[in-house]
Formats: sequence, structure tokens, C-alpha cells
Amino acid sequence: MREYIATIPLFEGLSGKQYDELAGIGVDRSYKRGEIIFAEGDEGTGFYVLISGKVKVFKLSLEGKEQILQVFGEGEPFGEASVFAGKRFPAHAEALEENRVFFFPRAPFIELVKKDPSLALNMLAVLSRRLRKFTVLVEDLSLKEVPGRLAAYLLYVSEQKGGDDDLTLDIAKNQLAGLLGTIPETLSRILTKMVRQGLIQLNGPCIRIVDRQGLEELAEAERRL
Repeated sequence: MREYIATIPLFEGLSGKQYDELAGIGVDRSYKRGEIIFAEGDEGTGFYVLISGKVKVFKLSLEGKEQILQVFGEGEPFGEASVFAGKRFPAHAEALEENRVFFFPRAPFIELVKKDPSLALNMLAVLSRRLRKFTVLVEDLSLKEVPGRLAAYLLYVSEQKGGDDDLTLDIAKNQLAGLLGTIPETLSRILTKMVRQGLIQLNGPCIRIVDRQGLEELAEAERRL
């Protein structure tokens, strides 16, 4: 476990002793596709780092409508807000495919932080970036139309890949639709329109950005499909 922990961005730059201490409290767990890792309202007993597979974090409305908040991939932490807040989980987490996670219980982790506060610095940076992302998500869902949300998402994925125009969707289209607050049929129609207008090329899960400026204008509501 120590070797894996040393490769996790959340813990980069720590000492060998710190990696040993984290390995000493970490629990290696596996989940099957569709298995609930935690539910909204469950006691926040610790946080998770995804070693392999994918996990979606989502909310359910009173009517049962699902809104995906984020999809996490290899090396990413989730549920970490409970470590600092000491409260219940504010959303559900479900395995999108068979995965492996490291679970870090809150109480022993807090004891490590008390002895060595530098352990918390990277986590605070991650939380700050995630708060900014959620702020943008709320803005997109409340102010932008679906084509603008999709354009913004594609540009975000491109930015995460260093500005690469060739993208591969790492989640299914129905999951992407949920992330954008729409339905798969609407998402498919918008993708088709984007192709027809020369904004993107589409080949299964592979998308090539053809007209970046056009996508930016769509994301900023300066043009319509």
C-alpha cells in the first residue's frame, strides 16, 4: 500500500515516514459495479482515494431524479470533506465499474494531522479547487442552456489534457447527460448538431475539437446551435 500512496497526487511531496504512517491507517477495499460506497446522510467516518475504476458522486431529488455532481477517476480522493467537517456525507457515491479504493478513517487521520499539519496542506488545496469547480457547475446548471454546458465541459476536458483537441469520453453518454443535467436523447441531438455545424468530429467515445473558438462562443452564450 505504501508504494501506491506515494503515487497519489493528494499526498505528493511527503516524507517516507509520512507514507508509512498513512499506510498504517489505510484500509484496502474493493467495490463491484453499481455498489453504493456511501449514501447521503451516512456518518462521515473517513475519506477515500480511488486506486482503479470510476466512482460517481450524486444527489437525488425528492422525486428520485439523479444529478451527478462529479465522476472520479484513478488517483482522485472523494468524501474528504467529512474529515474536516466531521459531519455526514452530503451525497451518494456509487461504483461505475469494479474498482479499488483506499479508505482513510477520520479519527486516526486527524491524529496524524495534529502531529504533522503538513499532511493537510495538499488536501486543503484539493478542496479549494473542487469548491471552484462546484461553483462553476452550479452556474452552468442554472444559467447556461444544455449546449453551452456541453461546450464548457468539452473545453474543460481539453484543458485538463493540456489543450489537446482529441478527447476520449471516459464516462458513458447517459452518465455525461446526468452530469450536465439533461437526458441522453437531448445530449445525442446536441452532439449531432455540433458535428453538423463543424464544431467537433465524433467517432464513438472519441471527440475531436474542430472549431475551438466556436465552442468557446457557445459556452459563453455568444452563439446558439
